[in-house]
Amino acid sequence: MKTVSLSGSLRENVGKKDTKALRKAEMVPCVMYGSGESQVHFATAAKNFNKILFTPETYIIDFDVNGKVYKTILQDIQYHPVTDEVLHADFLIVKEDKPITVNLPIALEGSAAGVMRGGKLKKGVRKVKVSGLIKDLPDYITVNISNLNINEAFKVKDLNIPNVTPITPGYTVIAAVNMARGAQVSTEEEAE
Repeated sequence: MKTVSLSGSLRENVGKKDTKALRKAEMVPCVMYGSGESQVHFATAAKNFNKILFTPETYIIDFDVNGKVYKTILQDIQYHPVTDEVLHADFLIVKEDKPITVNLPIALEGSAAGVMRGGKLKKGVRKVKVSGLIKDLPDYITVNISNLNINEAFKVKDLNIPNVTPITPGYTVIAAVNMARGAQVSTEEEAE
């Protein structure tokens, strides 16, 4: 998985008054937890979230908080209901030897045979939730759709990622080729 390095500073107080002052200074209050360690309350610049939010990628974030580096993933985020500004973020501290659960993006490759015959490609989910060790998690899941004919689908249960377990239900469609007007069905498919 790709890694991003960000920095933050510890928060002395965690009350409403201090949180309001942080947001006014264009900082986002955050918390880190997990792996049996105590919670770490810190703040980081709001512009840091542009690197990790507005992208289809899933990142491991190395957070430098007052000189100590934590390896984390973004667990949860809260937005302002009107302005969509980031109000608060939760980060999960990850360890090399413990499995984590993340959403990995899907990358389709190839041209579906059913599309060549006039079918229409329908994309399903864009990300799949998986569980595995950090070293086994790929940057994205590549799905080859070259063998998809009309009225066929590639589902989560068809994925084969070594040492990684999909958590998204197996019946979830990743890509499908639907019948379109004027599509040509081969005689082999009619016989089936």
